[in-house]
Amino acid sequence: MTRYSSLLIAAALALTAVTAAQARPARTAAKTVTVTAGKPSEFMFVLSTKTVPHGTVTFKYTNKGKLAHDFSICTKPTTKAANACASKGTAAISPGKSATLTFTFAKAGTYEYICKVPGHAAAGMKGLLKVT
Repeated sequence: MTRYSSLLIAAALALTAVTAAQARPARTAAKTVTVTAGKPSEFMFVLSTKTVPHGTVTFKYTNKGKLAHDFSICTKPTTKAANACASKGTAAISPGKSATLTFTFAKAGTYEYICKVPGHAAAGMKGLLKVT
């Protein structure tokens, strides 16, 4: 009887461990977005995706244009693309160079991305990123 009780207890503990492991939420790997500036037009960004999950996102930015450009993410959600905002971004990157920007989106919403070099956002270097 003791051996049978020990087996039942061991089985119950194993089942509890499996259930607890399944109850923990899965960790989501950081999302990476490739950003290209200057191609196909000098005052344009091309993103590999325009929808990302909330949390930490890494932007791998390359300037393929002929002018220096930066890449910035506005810190607050918006409903339209403006030409300026409070943001976190890269320094101005020379043609042919690359930079990485890591940004943490605390909540879902629509966030603007822009080039903060004077006049570039007004010329079209801006867009909206959906965070789910």
